[in-house]
Amino acid sequence: MAIVSRYTVALHILTWLAYWSEKDEFFPSDRIANSVGTSPVFLRRILGQLAKAGLVLVQHGGTGAGWKLARLPEEISLLDVYEAVVQTPLFELHHSQPNPSCIIGQGIQPALQTVYGDSEEALKRRLAQESIRDLVASSLEHGKR
Repeated sequence: MAIVSRYTVALHILTWLAYWSEKDEFFPSDRIANSVGTSPVFLRRILGQLAKAGLVLVQHGGTGAGWKLARLPEEISLLDVYEAVVQTPLFELHHSQPNPSCIIGQGIQPALQTVYGDSEEALKRRLAQESIRDLVASSLEHGKR
């Protein structure tokens, strides 16, 4: 489930950047990593994917180097983030071909493709309904408990 973990870290990064976005400054990856609880090197790989998708901007070198949001938090959906960091389908089929002489082996993959495809589409529709701004508000609400 490394994909899910990368996605969660990407959401954490963007939510943290959105919270501090009023300052309109670039934040170094080590400062972001402090909130996420992981290494700056790991974060930079994910930040690179987010930059490629146009969700964050990077500034290199010297003072002021770091990352910031490329768009307003309300303009970044959780689906945008999902599509930026998840390159494979959520569900995968067998890594080897099922037995073609077995009645179940013949039909299991087409049956699962339908269920998996429908499930991933439902997930994407739900993610499209939430923004990073929504996640900031919810995080702040839960953080106060």
